[in-house]
Amino acid sequence: MKKSLVLSLLLAISLACTTEKTTEMTETPITYTFLVGTYTDKESQGLNQLDFTPSENRLEVRTIFPGIQNPSFVLANSAGDKVFTLEEIGDLPGGNIISLSRSSENQSLSKLSEISSFGDHPCYLALAPTEDFLTVANYSGGSLSAYKIGKEAELTHLQTIRHEGSSVNKERQNAPHVHSTVFSPDGKFLLAADLGTDQVYVYDFDNTSKEPLSLNNTFKSQPGDGPRHLVFSADGGELFILQELTAVLEVVDFKEGKLTPKQRISLITDNPEGDVGAAEVRISSDGKNIYASNRGDANNLSVLAKKDGGNYELIQQVSSGGVMPRNFNLTADGKYLISANQASNDIVVFERDGETGKLNQTSWKVEINKPVYLFRLGD
Repeated sequence: MKKSLVLSLLLAISLACTTEKTTEMTETPITYTFLVGTYTDKESQGLNQLDFTPSENRLEVRTIFPGIQNPSFVLANSAGDKVFTLEEIGDLPGGNIISLSRSSENQSLSKLSEISSFGDHPCYLALAPTEDFLTVANYSGGSLSAYKIGKEAELTHLQTIRHEGSSVNKERQNAPHVHSTVFSPDGKFLLAADLGTDQVYVYDFDNTSKEPLSLNNTFKSQPGDGPRHLVFSADGGELFILQELTAVLEVVDFKEGKLTPKQRISLITDNPEGDVGAAEVRISSDGKNIYASNRGDANNLSVLAKKDGGNYELIQQVSSGGVMPRNFNLTADGKYLISANQASNDIVVFERDGETGKLNQTSWKVEINKPVYLFRLGD
């Protein structure tokens, strides 16, 4: 009896171990995927795809759509099967918007349509929450354009609005420079950050109109701020304005299209006298942290944390791991931040502390020509 009992126990333990090992072996590793916009120097360069699998120690990037000039911004619809990018043509007037089909099987892109941006140096695209309208910001053109998206992702031009004015920085603000267009989460408004005029323009958005955009009001930044990029809180109640020329994050309340100033936070503390050039702002999915990148003499990432009273506090500045961090993004689960360094031609991975939001640079790094935008796939 004793011998039989011992054999039964050993068999049970063996089966348990085998089951545990089998489960462990069949667990699918997590791969984070990003589309990468770049500036190009030759025909073989263009849009890229970045795949990051931490459990396999794998960080890879490959060109998936070559032959496009300076696709410096890229985004996809929620299904991930339609991609929109632009051509920021450097030495000629004008620019283009290109729509592409994306295959999830072989992760390749094929061109569907191309249309003018109706302005010089397009630099930013935005999809309406309903994903049937798209807007573009034309930096040198000082304008924004709106398009209707067809069933095959073809674009129909609806409207172009050109701003007027200037501001105090004669080198950077001698004319309007629309740097980004962002829809409010409810899709009722489109906000345009104009670096050249120191204003954020709030447009009513009516998707039933032939010309869907009409000006509601403008929010004036401090002279010389240079509004660049914008991001909303998840509930749409707060807007975070990245001021490029002063490296300031401005927090404003947003209600029924009106912006009310709430807080201004300097993103630079270590070298306030050096050249600055704030580039990107992102909010973590848990809403606890705001992140911003700084170029110029800083070349770092700023981490801000939301306090109990609702205000934000700068809690960390960390090197971007390269030179000129024009863009970065977070993985959907908030475990990692991926930094794209334009001038050092590389992409660097940081681990994010889930409690504090602070960043720690890892050894993961990959080389790529002039990366300037990261779009997260798979949300």
